[in-house]
Amino acid sequence: MSTPEQDAARPTEAQIQALVHGFYGRAREDALLGPVFEAEVAHWGEHLRVICDFWSRTLCGTERYTGSPYPVHVRLPVEPAHFARWLELFQAAAREFLPGPAAEQAMAKAELMARSFQAGMFFTPRKDG
Repeated sequence: MSTPEQDAARPTEAQIQALVHGFYGRAREDALLGPVFEAEVAHWGEHLRVICDFWSRTLCGTERYTGSPYPVHVRLPVEPAHFARWLELFQAAAREFLPGPAAEQAMAKAELMARSFQAGMFFTPRKDG
């Protein structure tokens, strides 16, 4: 059984869809992110469905998404600045499309994901150990 706090942080599927579509609408038009998305995503309807499933799993615990997003992203031509911009746009969309507690949870998950991806993609050990 969930607590009232957990219920408040769980968005509806319609809110998740609004978040994903709203975010990607802006990201596709963004000067930094847009070219990466346009070069990599051939079928936007399918991509948006998969991303909705991912966030449904992440925020609501559904089992529609399986797998890991990291292998898909590690091969992309991105730099840390792309992650900063992605996070900025995602946070704005989360605040706009999700209620407060759900937006906070989504932003925390997105920040963790961005840090984890960057650690895996850009980590360079020091030569002196």
